[in-house]
Amino acid sequence: MLLVNMAKEVNLTLELKHHFGFDKFKGDQEAIIRNLLAGNDTFVLMPTGGGKSLCYQLPSLIMEGTAIVISPLIALMKNQVDVINGMSEEAGVAHYLNSSLNKAAIQQVMKDVVEGKTKLLYVAPESLNKDENVEFLQQVKISFYAIDEAHCISEWGHDFRPEYRNIRPTITRIGNAPVIALTATATDKVRSDIKKSLGICDAKEFKSSFNRANLYYEVRQKRSDKATDDEIVKFIRQHHGKSGIIYCLSRKKVEELAAVLKTNDISAAPYHAGLDSATRSQTQDDFLMERIDVIVATIAFGMGIDKPDVRFVIHYDIPKSLEGYYQETGRAGRDGGEGLCIAFYRHRDLRKLEKFMDGKPVAEQDIGKQLLQETAAYAESCVCRRRMLLHYFGEKYAEDNCHNCDNCLHPKERIEAGKELLIVLNAIKALKENFRGEYVIDFIKGRATDDIVSHKHEQLEEFGEGEDENPKLWSPVIRQGVIAGYIKKDVENYGLLRLTAAGRRFMQSPQPFMVVMDNEFKDCDEEGMSDVNGAALDGQLCAMLKDLRRDMAHKLHVPTYVIFQDVSLDQMATMYPVTLEELQNIQGVGAGKAKRYGKEFCELIKLHCDMNGIERPEELRVRTVPKKSVVKVKIIQSIDRQIALDDLAETLGMDFNEMLDEIDAIVYSGTKLCIDYFLEDVMDEDHVDDIYEYFRESETDEIETALTELGGDYSEEEIRLVRIKFMSEMAN
Repeated sequence: MLLVNMAKEVNLTLELKHHFGFDKFKGDQEAIIRNLLAGNDTFVLMPTGGGKSLCYQLPSLIMEGTAIVISPLIALMKNQVDVINGMSEEAGVAHYLNSSLNKAAIQQVMKDVVEGKTKLLYVAPESLNKDENVEFLQQVKISFYAIDEAHCISEWGHDFRPEYRNIRPTITRIGNAPVIALTATATDKVRSDIKKSLGICDAKEFKSSFNRANLYYEVRQKRSDKATDDEIVKFIRQHHGKSGIIYCLSRKKVEELAAVLKTNDISAAPYHAGLDSATRSQTQDDFLMERIDVIVATIAFGMGIDKPDVRFVIHYDIPKSLEGYYQETGRAGRDGGEGLCIAFYRHRDLRKLEKFMDGKPVAEQDIGKQLLQETAAYAESCVCRRRMLLHYFGEKYAEDNCHNCDNCLHPKERIEAGKELLIVLNAIKALKENFRGEYVIDFIKGRATDDIVSHKHEQLEEFGEGEDENPKLWSPVIRQGVIAGYIKKDVENYGLLRLTAAGRRFMQSPQPFMVVMDNEFKDCDEEGMSDVNGAALDGQLCAMLKDLRRDMAHKLHVPTYVIFQDVSLDQMATMYPVTLEELQNIQGVGAGKAKRYGKEFCELIKLHCDMNGIERPEELRVRTVPKKSVVKVKIIQSIDRQIALDDLAETLGMDFNEMLDEIDAIVYSGTKLCIDYFLEDVMDEDHVDDIYEYFRESETDEIETALTELGGDYSEEEIRLVRIKFMSEMAN
């Protein structure tokens, strides 16, 4: 009763002004706080920058007792404790209890809590679950429990932490009090998971719009690490002095990219869990105090870090889930100003992420793959990116054009696909709404896969109904059919496709249905250069170089890509190399390739410069950090000694595909390698000849295309191995 009265009587605006200096609340903040003051469980879904922290900080200062805030990151705790204590007249109002504290510091925290000084106690879930802390907190008056970053509870969330699952049993042991769960990202599935796990199914839910109108979203083709590094350096130079965060998946890449940025006079620092806590803390402070402009980080950085003027967030690697992506891009433009969100994408990175899941429980793998598929769909689709993101979080975006994403600013032509949508809906119905998108597409195409045959679905009338249509049409039709509300993806049941009422009405009375085709992202192993962001590409020269390449390929009876890749020609038409030595500065051109094919190209470039009075740029190149080539040297030496490649991978501590990536890089940079000894041991001679002949005739060296063209008799590893042999012999 007391709590209810408090909720009604307290002047929250005065309290807000007194404690935080703000004149008014944002959005649902006041309603959330009153709900908590009334003693009710509360669920808050609020985008990053919406002011979630205030929803538990202010009531903790008003209510009797100590609020327990369960938070996943030590950095976040320190940041928030410093802020609260900085505003308070008395010491010890906020404390954190975690593994970073020594015994004396823990004793001081406990003393302040017992004496009633501490209103906010931040605890990591691991610390909360310790018996000695449970026993201590049983003696304390708990005002409420706040679970921050609550998506960590759910396996469907982007940052699942098993220890979060123990929070409810531990709360029961300590003593019940109202619970407030807060997150910036949660789909319907994750929301239900959070509430169930915390035992707050009846909690009042406050959901804010996920639309951040000031954020610009863009996905770029990731060609190679070197090309991506160059592109990022150029981007940051164009936004000189602005704060930004770059997210990478691996610690190694974080370190490498930070070194590249520093070499190019950009004030940057790495941040990841492998660094000691003092270094991490210093880097965080340097970023907040603007002593450095750019943080290169793993996802360990950023949760709850309040820097309002981050102007760009770059994802070097595509994230594992759209939730993670939304959370991380949400660090940009929290002050309502400019926020540029750039992600780099290539298929190969998805396959790497899938590999990371090997060995995990089947259910976990399945969830992980579904989340990855959603991310891939976001990257590849030409639909408004804002609309796709908001749809993922269960919010409808009614505008046709957001005017603030790459797809809306450069729209693709829409094509009529009403007939194709009808084929999809008929297929879903024929399959009794019991299969995923990939299965439905195989069924529509008339592909009698083992799975389809085992279900006897090849015998259905609808089987192969779309085999004469463009095969690239089906994914965008399904994705855009979901967004339009004709199809529902049942996330709780492994992403099965279901018909909606609107979908059934469409089947009865088909209407026009316009779609845009997906972007085509090509994997590119060689070092490429992007022509985005100001690369001064000489279109006339580029056309002349392509003509020369075509004539040379015809004369030598090799595919054009063997001589030089498109990205190499683009860079030649930007950098104007006129000697074989200069030519080797072009990405994808090694000494062997330059010597073999380069002379005529250099002569053409020189003639073009002389005839048109072109002044060649002395320094257009991004400075690079000398790469640690120990691994590459070891691979070359081992292959020279004819060490079996699977044994070599084991020695290097890599999986086989990772090592093939390294060998690809060596071969594409112009070094000749002979792996015949290994091919003779592991592959049928006819298979080698067939694949080799395919690459000799093919217009592209893409593995995906080769897999499709060659059919199911050849594995991806076989094709990659023969491509190495082919490129070594024909290109270097």
